[in-house]
Amino acid sequence: MCVLSHIFQALQYLLKLCSHPLLVLSQKVPESLSCHLSELFPSGSDIISELHKLHHSPKLVALQEIMEECGIGVDASSSEGALHVGQHRVLIFAQHKALLDIIERDLLQTHMKNVTYLRLDGSVEPEKRFDIVKAFNSDPTIDALLLTTHVGGLGLNLTSADTLIFMEHDWNPMRDHQAMDRAHRLGQRKVVNVHRLIMRGTLEEKVMSLQRFKVSVANAVINAENSSLKTMNTDQLLDLFASAENTRKGGTISKRSSDDVDPKLMGTGKGVKAILGGLEELWDQSQYTEEYNLSQFLSKLNG
Repeated sequence: MCVLSHIFQALQYLLKLCSHPLLVLSQKVPESLSCHLSELFPSGSDIISELHKLHHSPKLVALQEIMEECGIGVDASSSEGALHVGQHRVLIFAQHKALLDIIERDLLQTHMKNVTYLRLDGSVEPEKRFDIVKAFNSDPTIDALLLTTHVGGLGLNLTSADTLIFMEHDWNPMRDHQAMDRAHRLGQRKVVNVHRLIMRGTLEEKVMSLQRFKVSVANAVINAENSSLKTMNTDQLLDLFASAENTRKGGTISKRSSDDVDPKLMGTGKGVKAILGGLEELWDQSQYTEEYNLSQFLSKLNG
């Protein structure tokens, strides 16, 4: 168990490192790493302060480029003749609140000061979350909303956004898909673009490959033919409880007759239907209510 815990911690460490080195370093750099990192920075410089610079995180650089391509954070008056894309509104998702802190401090507040944004994560009280969502949807001057995937995937309607940017990715593809659905809800009239920032040649590529595999398995198991039992008749429903040996003949599924069932097992020799037909009539709701009345039961205990 300790070995497994250590392995998962190592994987989590590598995933954090893909997003930003400060996610795996505290305010003080360990001595074992200090000598190696000092070779990468100017002599006498503070390593933590240096790591706050934008170019040490390719994902932050890519995030800035995407936002500027969306017309966010671009000062049109200062760049005459430049081609600007129509205004978009973005949702920026991260797995960890610490990464949102870095995005807010090192990118938005330092390099994109004219970007207006709101933030929604686990530190926001549940009763205040709706107000933040309402403010973002109703105010088109708010360019971006920063969210953690866990909070942003729970029933929020964010159809005012048309661009989603995933900074980090979950092992469970459904969690990311739930976050995507925040903008893909009823009432959305725009084309929604989803950007996933992935570090090439790292563990993140493995995570995305695993996500695709899980989605493929889910699509193979849950499809149009077996997504609902509403259209099944009694024979088809009962056939689900039969063993494969009884239902499969020559590689194809065949319908079972009541004669295929062992009379000793079925009791009547007429198959499963006969058993169902021999059951006593079920109670109506009033009989259940009278028999399992909680108040009467408690009064008997008190007596």
